[in-house]
Amino acid sequence: MAIEDLISSVPTGLWIGGEERQAASTFNVLDPSDDQVLATVADATAADAVAALDAACAVQAEWAATAPRKRGEILRSVFEKITERADDIAALMTLEMGKVLAESKGEVAYGAEFFRWFSEEAVRIAGRFTPAPAGTGRILVTKQAVGPCYAITPWNFPLAMGTRKMGPAFAAGCTMIVKPAQETPLTMLLLAKLMDEAGLPKGVLSVLPTSNPGAVTSALVDDGRLRKLTFTGSTGVGKALVKQSADKLLRTSMELGGNAPFIVFDDADVDAAVDGAILAKMRNGGEACTAANRFHVANSVREEFTDKLVKRMSEFTLGKGIDPASTLGPLINSKQVSTVTELVSDAVSKGATVAVGGVAPGGPGNFYPATVLADVPADARILKEEIFGPVAPITGFDTEDEGVAAANNTEYGLAAYVYTQSLDRALRVAEGIQSGMVGINRGVISDAAAPCGGIKESGFGREGGIEGIDEYLDTKYIALTR
Repeated sequence: MAIEDLISSVPTGLWIGGEERQAASTFNVLDPSDDQVLATVADATAADAVAALDAACAVQAEWAATAPRKRGEILRSVFEKITERADDIAALMTLEMGKVLAESKGEVAYGAEFFRWFSEEAVRIAGRFTPAPAGTGRILVTKQAVGPCYAITPWNFPLAMGTRKMGPAFAAGCTMIVKPAQETPLTMLLLAKLMDEAGLPKGVLSVLPTSNPGAVTSALVDDGRLRKLTFTGSTGVGKALVKQSADKLLRTSMELGGNAPFIVFDDADVDAAVDGAILAKMRNGGEACTAANRFHVANSVREEFTDKLVKRMSEFTLGKGIDPASTLGPLINSKQVSTVTELVSDAVSKGATVAVGGVAPGGPGNFYPATVLADVPADARILKEEIFGPVAPITGFDTEDEGVAAANNTEYGLAAYVYTQSLDRALRVAEGIQSGMVGINRGVISDAAAPCGGIKESGFGREGGIEGIDEYLDTKYIALTR
């Protein structure tokens, strides 16, 4: 489909109660590769948020009472609809977010999988029935839908971070309002249209693009009818949302920032470690919470690892994501380019060496090259702060305990990566690392069938796996007499 036709096929109004509505004002969505306007979309207000919640509440009881098999069949239909339109969704995602087409196609497959996985989990919501230990009666435990939910999704994965929340919510029988990031609302609006075509009942989903997220969020969080808030984004914003939600004691799940260590031990297969490093660092151009943020490499193999990583990183072709020849697209905006530039400059000023890259090319677009920093000192900010860009800082260690200690030297705990050929070491280190997810000899750990989430300041709650649906279910105990 031609780009113009693709853009014109996307709803640009508010999606409330399964219908497109216009708003009093609009805002522009930009192509990060050249900052040109892609589309103009409706700008939701607090009043629009209340209207969306009205729609969600109006059908909540009916949707929760819908047979689990029926809910599952609808989710399966959505999976099939996304798969049919995979190329269009990928192109749209690349246009508004910047990632290269291959990355976008990977996200479409990953994002769709949450609907397939939770279509199967909808019929497996279980409880239990047991005799009371004292013999005085029976214990019946059931699971019921939490109720209307509000999801705030980030710009880096415009499809998958939404489907990872919608899949379990709808499988559990919850309605949901989604606020996509201001930078990337088009993918979510197209998904809403496809879900409507797949048979999702009106009112179960609303999508509210907005340039004023504070007003929209406050209107929903402060409304006593909302029962759950789920957020993927920065730790700072997550903390503020948890505080804001406390007054109504909302159920919350938070997938927040990361500072993922990538540890290469002296017994690692260095070539495999470099392959994994490319995947862990350069997935999504480095703009991922689970991206490898810092590389702790045993000193005995550090030079070899660095040389091979530099060679691979130098092979990336910077360019527009929509261009098939590009292997690395732009960052999301100029602010992110400035952030990455500042972190690299700080590291260099403290003694790090730029082995490749390290300088933004300038000109139109928000580009930054694949970069490797060698000999990064311990006090460099880039080892402490989330980079969200294609920069790999490398530092060394001598003993296993030093490597684990370096990995744990952060307030975050989302993902970690370990390369070693020793099973004993792999298990020992995985247990010792303070992280919600650990990849052993692999650079990609995302899987709809596995629980994704962090510890410490990377948040709480899990998305995906058999654990994911529990975030949208309340547990009820019913006491029965003998």
